[in-house]
Amino acid sequence: MGNMENSLFYVALGIYAGSMILYLAFFVGRKEVLGVWATKILYGGFIAHTVALVLRGIDAGRVPLSNQYEFATSFAWGIVLLFLIFEKRYHFKAMGAFVMPVALLIIGYAAMQNKDIRPLMPALQSNWLVFHVATAVISYGAFGVAFGVSIMYLIRDKMKGDQFINKHVPELKKLDFISYRAVAAGYFFLTLVMITGAIWAQQAWSRYWAWDPKETWSFITWIIYSIYLHLRITKGWRGKKAAIFAVVGFIAVLFTYIGVNTLLPSIHSYA
Repeated sequence: MGNMENSLFYVALGIYAGSMILYLAFFVGRKEVLGVWATKILYGGFIAHTVALVLRGIDAGRVPLSNQYEFATSFAWGIVLLFLIFEKRYHFKAMGAFVMPVALLIIGYAAMQNKDIRPLMPALQSNWLVFHVATAVISYGAFGVAFGVSIMYLIRDKMKGDQFINKHVPELKKLDFISYRAVAAGYFFLTLVMITGAIWAQQAWSRYWAWDPKETWSFITWIIYSIYLHLRITKGWRGKKAAIFAVVGFIAVLFTYIGVNTLLPSIHSYA
């Protein structure tokens, strides 16, 4: 089962790479058929990725969300899931040229991690693992979509306004709205991440918060997106500044996951 899971993981990685290339070719070459095929094969990659995660869970006898490899591959899965939802909702294929490179980056990072299945350490032997990490996967996936859309917003004015762009790339107001919806979804789940993490920490270590580097950077990320939403709701913040904030927020997300795990000693280093 482990060999099948590994094979499907690399099938998904390959398909994601192919889909990204097709989305980029669709966007740069202005050929609509490439965008159609990019989405079609992406669904195939997503199915293979999902089956790989299920097989990993069966083989491990637990939810596959407990180490660097498992969270990284689930993180990439969450980005693709949220992208497919937003693409279907807004019929916005050009977003794939900006979101799929992020998903490929994360699943590529997963491919470099140790894939061995190890027993859960005592601190992870809790039902809160599923709630805490699963909400992080959805949250980070939504923030990844917001990042891609915000990058598009920042370069939209530099795009030549031909028939293709007018058809496939929303106007600035629509891009701003899509990014906001993705940030709002991510923020809701990130708040759940913070709450479930605090409850879990109380049960595991008899304290709700310890200013561990991962906790600290999760809080910083939450603050960044809190400021974004506060300024948008109370001050009517829109446009370029909001897009830059969404980009900065996702950079904080990446540092919270990859940077902290790589550079800072943490009790969360396993995830």
